[in-house]
Amino acid sequence: MAKELLGKEVNARLNERIKEKIAILKEKEITPTLGLIRIGENDGDIFYERGAIKRCETLGVAYEKFLLSKQVSQAEVLTLIDKINKNENIHGVLLFRPLPTHLNQAEIEAALDPKKDIDAMTQGSLYGVFAGKEVGFPPCTAKACMEILEHYDIDCTGKRAVVIGRSLVIGKPIAMMLLDKNATVSVCHTKTKDMRAVIKEADIIIVAAGQAGMIDETYVKAGQIILDVGINVNAEGKLCGDVAYDKVAPVVAAITPVPGGVGAVTTSVLVEHVVTAAIKNV
Repeated sequence: MAKELLGKEVNARLNERIKEKIAILKEKEITPTLGLIRIGENDGDIFYERGAIKRCETLGVAYEKFLLSKQVSQAEVLTLIDKINKNENIHGVLLFRPLPTHLNQAEIEAALDPKKDIDAMTQGSLYGVFAGKEVGFPPCTAKACMEILEHYDIDCTGKRAVVIGRSLVIGKPIAMMLLDKNATVSVCHTKTKDMRAVIKEADIIIVAAGQAGMIDETYVKAGQIILDVGINVNAEGKLCGDVAYDKVAPVVAAITPVPGGVGAVTTSVLVEHVVTAAIKNV
């Protein structure tokens, strides 16, 4: 049976780092504050929001929620972002993506003040990820994957890594971050031919397909390490990942559970980014 790569173990280390930074802000009487923008009632977004709020409350970070209907107009979203940009008490912003299809996501992302971009929404932060430079912040979920690999002493050097999914939120950034750690990286997507064969050649697999239980035992082999980024709700109303855990765990060497894996670490990374943004803006 696979070793479980548990988020709570990674968080113990991250939380100590966060508390040290919060102490610096307390000396200056500053409370780091997160702005959460959610459009609609997507189950995955709501789950992530709850986790983020719980982590904020645990660590002493304030938050403010901005909830908009799925039918919200482009102008209304841009007006809200402008208001948040001008609010000096909000240090970092999380906008749940992807946005409803009637909205121009690129325009909305570009409207955010780069200093408050803690999840690589703006071009500057994305440049930092793709150029391997410390500009802005990387996407929280991609950074959470790297924190898990580091915590469990999983060396990427020379390893074959496969990323399933090519979004700018997770797939492409995590591929760049793995390259920075000297992995040889392949990215699979809906047009990939013979995906099973590609995945079976991997040492490390990052699954961010957005499809519940897509990866089963026919895709994997012994010795592989799997990080499941997916957050889905199955027919029974339970949270599950993109990996069919019960089928895959008996085969591979190590795997993150859902819940309790990547998502748990993502919320800690998010909080750390807020705190760091507050320190930078002092």
